[in-house]
Order: sequence, then structure tokens, then C-alpha cells
Amino acid sequence: MNENLFASFATPSMMGLPIVTLIITFPCILYPSTKRLINNRIVCIQQWIMNLILKQMMNIHNVKGRTWALMLISLITFIGTTNLLGLLPHTFTPTTQLSMNLAMAIPLWAGAVITGFRYKTKASLAHFLPQGTPVPLIPMLIIIETISLFIQPMALAIRLTANITAGHLLMHLIGGATLALMSISPTTASITFTILILLTILEFAVALIQAYVFTLLVSLYLHDNT
Repeated sequence: MNENLFASFATPSMMGLPIVTLIITFPCILYPSTKRLINNRIVCIQQWIMNLILKQMMNIHNVKGRTWALMLISLITFIGTTNLLGLLPHTFTPTTQLSMNLAMAIPLWAGAVITGFRYKTKASLAHFLPQGTPVPLIPMLIIIETISLFIQPMALAIRLTANITAGHLLMHLIGGATLALMSISPTTASITFTILILLTILEFAVALIQAYVFTLLVSLYLHDNT
């Protein structure tokens, strides 16, 4: 069987038309709004988890930074749900695409930086030149700090893409090895199948952790600029 290893990461299409937009908007269905006076257990659990995460992230922010609360909780909810749905069979994970992760990272990073230059101009400019720097090193340090600033969104996107892609590839390889070993050595196939189950559980944790790390880093960038 000559299956392309990266076939699962290809952009899905139906009748020649890409359906990525439908896949991206599908997680919104899992978080329905309720008009009841007393919510059911599922909605209560969702709200409790969101409030817990939001309280932990907003604890370090001032009033200006807390205006981003809705944006941050929507971001972690979207990334976490998308990563979890991507672990289901015959599905597509949009967060394995670097272009999509850059489309999330660059506007959020740019918004945090612009906020810093608007409200904390002196402090934002001071990051480019640490106090007590020797005069001959000033131009080099300014260049290095500028490059490190512009690398931040790339680091956000590449970290999320690499972690999700690596986990999916490893699951694909171990799953293929398990199928190949079933007719050769059932004992070895059972061992690899056990490893696959453990890896799947680990990937569920990684999917949630990476969503939290991505949002936490955006929150820290915002904290440095507010």
C-alpha cells in the first residue's frame, strides 16, 4: 500500500471546492448558547472550565489587558476544540497548517505590540536597548532585539504546527505498523496497538496543552505591552 504519509494533512475538498471553512466553523456548534434560566450540566461544566482558565490568565493583567478576555478565551476554546476534533478518524486538523496558525498568531501579536507602543511607548522602546549597554554594542543589540520581536509570531505558529503534526505522524506510523504486524506477529501487533492507545491518550493531552500554551504566550505578550 503506497499511501502518502502526509495525505491526511492535505486540504480537504468536495466536488473540487475546499471545505476548510466549514471544518473551521464546525466547532462553534459544540458550544451552543442557552436561553434557559437554569443551565444544564454540560453548559455549566463548559462555563466553569472557561471561568477557571480565564481567571488564571487574567490574574496578571491590569484593566487594559483584561479587555482582551473574550478574545483569549475564544482563542483557547477554538484551538483546543479543533485539535481534539482532529484526533477523530477521517478528520482534518486545521492547526497542522502553518498558514492558518500564522493567520492567528500575527494579528494577535501585532495587536499586543501596537497596544504597547500606543499606551507604553517609552517602556516598549526600552526593550530594544537594555540599561547599561556599552555604546559600541548598541546598534547590534537593537538589531537583535528587533529580530527577536518579529520572530515571536513565527515561534507561536511553528510551535503549534510542529507539535500537532508530529503527534499525528507518529500515530499514523504506529497505526500502519500495527496493521502490517497483525498478519505477521499478533503478539507484536498487540504491543504496538497498546502503544498506539497510550499515544492517543497523550495526544489528547497535547491537544489541550498546546491550545493553552499558545493562548498563554499571547497573554504574556499582551502583559508586556499593557
